[in-house]
Amino acid sequence: MKEFIARHAIGKTVRGSALVAHFSARYDLDRLAGVFSRPAHKLAGQSYVGRILVLDTAKGGVASAWMLHEMASRSKVPLAIVFNTVNPILVQGAAFGGITMLAGFEGDITAQIPNGAQVEIDPATKVLRIL
Repeated sequence: MKEFIARHAIGKTVRGSALVAHFSARYDLDRLAGVFSRPAHKLAGQSYVGRILVLDTAKGGVASAWMLHEMASRSKVPLAIVFNTVNPILVQGAAFGGITMLAGFEGDITAQIPNGAQVEIDPATKVLRIL
């Protein structure tokens, strides 16, 4: 079992399948269908619902916070989101939407977690474990 320690964490402990990409997802999501919608995105057509998104960075402004809340109201949210770097607006959005989040790792977390890996996130200890 391999563990990674984050500098920032919120939410509850979750386990699930990782969906990994080395770029942002903010403008690439179909919030109604629950899939990555931009054809050029590495994860195009894949559902993010109930998955643990492992992404490089968070992009987006104030609309991102309400977007995560809206997605939660439709049950179209990832189980958790994990970032190398995150901005305060996305942290607020994750808290507002009740989504577990980890951010800030030694090294590039998107290069260390295999796509499809089963992982556990424990925000109380700021640990991401590959199971």
